[in-house]
Amino acid sequence: MIRTATHADVPVIHAMVRELADYEKALHEARATEEQLREALFGERPAAFAHIAEDDTTGEPVGFCLWFLNFSTWRGVHGIYLEDLYVRPEARGGGHGKALLTELARICVERGYERLEWSVLDWNEPSINFYKALGAAPQDEWTVYRLTDEALARLGS
Repeated sequence: MIRTATHADVPVIHAMVRELADYEKALHEARATEEQLREALFGERPAAFAHIAEDDTTGEPVGFCLWFLNFSTWRGVHGIYLEDLYVRPEARGGGHGKALLTELARICVERGYERLEWSVLDWNEPSINFYKALGAAPQDEWTVYRLTDEALARLGS
């Protein structure tokens, strides 16, 4: 079952963000707090949205996705950027990841959004194969750039 996240889900979302960071070998970079997630998801002006995948038998959260709106100047409409998609190891293969992506695709279709995009680490073959099986196409001609920490501060000063 897929449902929209609630305030009560913030601790489990935070825990799964950390699990995902650990899986991606970057736990030391996962600095977000529960309060930051709560504000981003449920504050006065939410900047992000989340859905929870629950085990069909127990109702326990086994995965989540966190996303936000982007905008295509070429298409003239919003799209969804999927920041995180995570399913706990014991629940993988149960269709939860596909169900989360299906929900986001449904939202795109319902709202007239024309893109659903995300990034995947180039070493993450299981995820790459999963995404390709759904019909997702890699955007190999684009390279992601990022400013953080000292470089961001230097440029912004």
